[in-house]
Order: sequence, then C-alpha cells, then structure tokens
Amino acid sequence: MSKNKKSFLLYCDLIHTVDQLTNEQAGDLFKHILRYVNDQEPQTDNVITRIAFEPIKQSLMRDLVKYKSICERNSDNAKKRWDATASDGIRPLTKNADSDSDRDSERDKDKKVFKKPTIEDVKTYMKELGMNDISERWMSHYESNGWLVGKNKMKDWKASVRTWKLNNLQTEEIKTNKPKIAVL
Repeated sequence: MSKNKKSFLLYCDLIHTVDQLTNEQAGDLFKHILRYVNDQEPQTDNVITRIAFEPIKQSLMRDLVKYKSICERNSDNAKKRWDATASDGIRPLTKNADSDSDRDSERDKDKKVFKKPTIEDVKTYMKELGMNDISERWMSHYESNGWLVGKNKMKDWKASVRTWKLNNLQTEEIKTNKPKIAVL
C-alpha cells in the first residue's frame, strides 16, 4: 500500500462474501487484509482466503490510485497558491529591507495615518461649522473609548465632528417638534 497512509476503506458490500465464510476463515481474511495494507506482503496457502481477498485487493489498489491522485492534485494546488501569494505574504517593510524603492514611498503616501486633534483644533472646526462648543465633551468621549468609531479605529476626526453636528440637529428637531401642551 502506501507508507504514509494511515487508513483504508472496506466497503459494506463485503458482508456478502464474509457471511459465507466461517469465523475462522473470516478472521484469516481480515488478518490477511491488515497485513496487506501494512506492507507486509502476506502469502497464504488457503485457497478461500486468496479467492476472497482478490476483489478486496483490487478495490484497495483502485482506492490507492485515487488517493495518490488526490494528494498530487492538492499538492499542485497548494504550490499554485503559494506561488501566487508568496510575495504578498511578505510584509512590504521586510520584503525590500535592503533597498529603498519609489514604489514603497508611493504606497506610504496613499495611507492616511490618524493624528489625534488638539482641543483647539476641535474648537476651531466646530466654530467653522457653526456648532455650539461641545469640544470638551467630544474629546472626552473619544479619549475614553480609545478613538474608536463603533469597533473601528477613527480615520477622520473632522468627519466625526460633522456626524455629531448632524445627530445634534436631529435631536434638536425632535425636541422642537414635540406638541406643546397647554396648561390650564
């Protein structure tokens, strides 16, 4: 069989052959099968064992060819995936550690790195937008949650301020659109 293979298949329809054997003959057949799949090259003088084993042997050989084919296919596919992604799997900073390339610096220019604003920056921007000065509340909120927007790191603090303005307008509209109740 195959040295690295740890298992083999016996098909359910084998019961029709085994049922016709005595328990001793079935035990001899089973031991013969196990010796065969463990590469012990079993020999037997027992005609019944040889006759019963032959179709099993042919089935095991067909399964082994199929198994080897699947192993080769999987190996080829893994090599193709590795070849296609090998250069992508290496981080850009270590990929070309010894050389400076223009391409790396172009990639770095495209990436925006978040820089935490100062309280003065936030106050000035809120004033530009015509907002009430809630800069300390806004800063405290994002300082306390680690500069996250939901579960993601903040990318643009100005967009967050604009969102706060929109949310504040909506809540103000809701407050002003409430029906007034006359007190008698």
